[in-house]
Amino acid sequence: TVGFCDITPQTGLAQFLSAIVMILGYAVIAVPTGVVSAEFIQQARSPQNTQACQYCGREGHADDARYCKYCGHAL
Repeated sequence: TVGFCDITPQTGLAQFLSAIVMILGYAVIAVPTGVVSAEFIQQARSPQNTQACQYCGREGHADDARYCKYCGHAL
């Protein structure tokens, strides 16, 4: 249903317009949801900080890290 409760479009034109409005309503929800989801996916796939530890060589430390989270040596 299109959410009119007990009121329904009677003519063919009104039914057609109701269908168009219903589809546009779905688009109003679907398009921003897709944009937000795509941004989350892009952020998740972007590389983390590539600061490598000189001692153990591992990467993925926080931007403000002073010490390696794996071996404890100073970065």
